[in-house]
Amino acid sequence: MKTLKSNLSLLVLAVLTLLVSIGLTSCDENPDVVTQDQILPESFGIEIPSSINSATITTGGKVNGRVEEELAGDDVYGLLRVFIHVGDGSRRLVEDIITAIRRFDIQNIEVITYQSDEDGRSKTMTVEKNVVFEGKEWAYQLTVVDSDSENDADGGKAMQVFWNNTPAVEGIAILKPYNINRSEGDGQLNAMYRIDYNSAGNDIYDATMEVAISGLRTDRPQDDDFVMRKLRMFVGRTGDVVDVFGNSNHPRARLFADSENPGFNWAFVASGDDSDNIGVAEVGLPPSALDSDDRSILLEDYSIKNVFTTRILNAFPNIPQQDLDAFLVNTNPPGYFDKNGFLSAGVSPGESWNSLASRIQDLAPYNPLETTNLEIVFK
Repeated sequence: MKTLKSNLSLLVLAVLTLLVSIGLTSCDENPDVVTQDQILPESFGIEIPSSINSATITTGGKVNGRVEEELAGDDVYGLLRVFIHVGDGSRRLVEDIITAIRRFDIQNIEVITYQSDEDGRSKTMTVEKNVVFEGKEWAYQLTVVDSDSENDADGGKAMQVFWNNTPAVEGIAILKPYNINRSEGDGQLNAMYRIDYNSAGNDIYDATMEVAISGLRTDRPQDDDFVMRKLRMFVGRTGDVVDVFGNSNHPRARLFADSENPGFNWAFVASGDDSDNIGVAEVGLPPSALDSDDRSILLEDYSIKNVFTTRILNAFPNIPQQDLDAFLVNTNPPGYFDKNGFLSAGVSPGESWNSLASRIQDLAPYNPLETTNLEIVFK
């Protein structure tokens, strides 16, 4: 069984490495903010409950009585919290940068050059009004460029933000961390983030946010087979409840040395309650090339239990059924969480989780092939 567990251990290591390599941390220091009538939005995203959002894989919140021969629920569902945390980190990075920009009175400037506190390089910030992007009119556009890189293929663009403040805050933020801070990034030269935020929400949610990440490297010697290439995630808030669904793409991932079927999406749906800090989630492992948005295919046909069962039997055809069943006990959907992380799989810990379990039945991940082909570009 230790051989089987090693696949999840590699994926855990790959995700922890990702958190460091793409620099999803707050700015080390933000300059003092000048009090003034700002046109910059005060927030640019939705906070996600920690029950389904954490940088930590293993929390100790495991199924009572779990034995060594079982696949740890923290391994199966704990990774989901980290993928969501990666997406949430993009939102926090955007808000940190906007906070840093508040030192400038951007209402009264069109172009300004300044020295970055992060990498000491010269940056040029341009503010435009009444622009059009992706067929929509925006009251403001803010562009930050790494001044010494303007002749590069990407124009040295570090960040573009398009937003309206009325009737509600709505906007798009696009970032290239390499051009924001050359002192960090661990060789992620082409990583791109995008946040689409609407504080007014839609017919279903009070507020909505979409997160996309592309261009993460998967070709370096230190990158293992489970390295993540792209991520796409939706977040919607209604009162205290936050729904999340999305996909992360792992193009080189192989389970149990299956060389014939590399590449899968970690497809997920989740719902968390801020007031109780609890959550419920379901995860599937569809192939990266699968062209489908059918929930039953993504989360049932390609459920973790079904995928692992097939791959294990291919690799270990003589494994006793009772051993296989015991090993996969924590792969039953859905997974249940509290503030400390994973609690149980397949069986509700209590009535408080039942409404969230019902909510995720109406959620579905994105089309894996569309996530695989995702690209983010500046204007």
